[in-house]
Amino acid sequence: MKKLPIGLQNLREMRTEGYAYVDKTFFIAQLAEQGKYYFLARPRRFGKSLFVDTLAEAFAGSRELFAGLYLEAHWDWSRSYPVLRFDFSPGVLSDRALLDATLLSQVRFNHEQHGLPWQEQPVHLALTHLVERLHQTTGQPVVLLVDEYDKPILDNLSTPELATTMREGLRNFYSVIKRLDPHLKFVLLTGVSKFSKVSLFSDLNNLEDITLDPRVAALCGYTEPELTTTFAEHLNEVEIAEVRRWYNGYNFLGEPVYNPFDILL
Repeated sequence: MKKLPIGLQNLREMRTEGYAYVDKTFFIAQLAEQGKYYFLARPRRFGKSLFVDTLAEAFAGSRELFAGLYLEAHWDWSRSYPVLRFDFSPGVLSDRALLDATLLSQVRFNHEQHGLPWQEQPVHLALTHLVERLHQTTGQPVVLLVDEYDKPILDNLSTPELATTMREGLRNFYSVIKRLDPHLKFVLLTGVSKFSKVSLFSDLNNLEDITLDPRVAALCGYTEPELTTTFAEHLNEVEIAEVRRWYNGYNFLGEPVYNPFDILL
């Protein structure tokens, strides 16, 4: 019996350590083929981070992790791309200085991950130079993935002035992305909320919002067929109608889905 992936967000661990895995890789092929800049909002603990990790592994060319999955036969594995990842989910950033330090720290970490020399500089310049250098040194455009893009704002909503300050700090960071278009292959930002393009993404107005796009309604979360097929061994003594009544309350203009974290608990 495969293990339940409760709280797991790492594709490699799931695929190599005997965990049950719901194949969502069709959506990776679809997004990569149909566009370049995407924004996705979903509730917390809904599988966003795992999807981001799966995207990263696909673009990095980790073919061995996709054996038997949809993407194995629907992806150009002859090419790999440099991947930059930014994640704002850990901890609480309670002031602008912490946000700025975190942004700079994550840019520096990405520099080091790709073996590039680090030079202290403002974060927007550091990100710009990082993307340009990666494209130049690898010969391939860069994949940019941002997880929980809005958490520094949401964590401070009880203090409106601080939330506004955090928003300005993030806008300064995101503003350089559009100007880097010639150096980018694919961009995805995920979060919980939908801030207007005017307030946060005024300089990144080419994002395609797929939050309520019926084509990707089941990108995160488990559909009932996915649940009853992938987790059949764990459902032998479970009344599916009761499960449906308690947990099947999400619909993003497509097939209803279960919250993965809730249903696996």
